[in-house]
Amino acid sequence: MSFGYQVLGFGAFPNRTVDYTATYLVVAGAGSGGYFGGGGGGAGGLLTGDADADLTVGEQYTITIGAGGAAGHPGNNGNNSVFSGSGITTVTATAGGRAGDGYSNAPTGNGQNGGSGGGGGQHQDATVSGLNGSGTSGQGNDGGIGLTDNATFRSGGGGGGAGSVGTNSSGSGGSSGAAGNGGSGAASSITGSSVTYAGGGGGGSADNNGNHTGGTASGGGGAGASNSGNGAAGTANTGGGGGGGGVEVNGSNGGSGVVIISVPTSRYTGTTSGSPTVTTFGSNTVMKFTSSGTYTA
Repeated sequence: MSFGYQVLGFGAFPNRTVDYTATYLVVAGAGSGGYFGGGGGGAGGLLTGDADADLTVGEQYTITIGAGGAAGHPGNNGNNSVFSGSGITTVTATAGGRAGDGYSNAPTGNGQNGGSGGGGGQHQDATVSGLNGSGTSGQGNDGGIGLTDNATFRSGGGGGGAGSVGTNSSGSGGSSGAAGNGGSGAASSITGSSVTYAGGGGGGSADNNGNHTGGTASGGGGAGASNSGNGAAGTANTGGGGGGGGVEVNGSNGGSGVVIISVPTSRYTGTTSGSPTVTTFGSNTVMKFTSSGTYTA
């Protein structure tokens, strides 16, 4: 905690201005799901705390919301979310990694690293697994591995989430099985209600025999397609990974990020940009930014 002083005039005592602490949740944009039995997108990195977040009265603090990765062939990583300003340690949540495409060789068949790693897609060579992307320590987890057994079954691994790794795809063309599930997210009650953010996307299934299912997802992640369709998109402003696509279609977009800042109501100035949603919880005022903006302490 630091102290500032304003001299009111000759002979006046200094007026002490005490800085105050903000509690924050910063979630990055997630990666997109993969094409044609591709993996699930990795969740955006998640950071929460109050260390090194003492706000200086009169200073402006910048909030940057990371967009989710757009679907494609290959798809795209998400984008970082950032809380920064004078006198605080910049908080940067790392973008989620895109998933690996199905029916592809490296590097497009491999999940990418990120806040959480993207799931691997099934490889064009039936003897090779689609590799998973790695998560960032303290922000997220690894994705799962994709596999193919032959021309009848292709399936992606689940994207990593803030709470757990994405699972590997399983099964074979002649029996029941499933694409990998997205890793779980992490719950936060900073707004007063428990909400789970940064879940990984489910892997997509591309099974010509119809025996397999797409991977499940939670925490804002999108479920993977079961043999057809694009899978579900990650939910906006949760940092949830996009679901993997089915036969000959792309996966889906990753969810955008969010930044939530909680300050003592007695110190809240009301000076913001970017139209955050402002609520109160106990003795605190909570600003939820779903688009980039600022807060002046």
